[in-house]
Amino acid sequence: MLEKEIEAILKIKFKPSELLIKNQSHLHKKHKEYSKNSHFSVHIESEMFNKKTRIERHQMIYKALKDIMKSRIHALQIKATTYKESNLI
Repeated sequence: MLEKEIEAILKIKFKPSELLIKNQSHLHKKHKEYSKNSHFSVHIESEMFNKKTRIERHQMIYKALKDIMKSRIHALQIKATTYKESNLI
């Protein structure tokens, strides 16, 4: 299952305190790029994102997932935060 592959890679690379991966492919059934495992959303919370811009965080995630991004994932929605950012009230 592709979600498990994504999870394993991100856990090893970023040691997240929170990680949620959702397969959003069913929302894109009418798109020509559609497949059962083509569109995902990721919410990841890691201290490795401290002092990184949103673009840098996304680049880090894309780099970690580069092999499966090239061939198996069409779209990836990312929310990457630190613990402090996620728990602001």
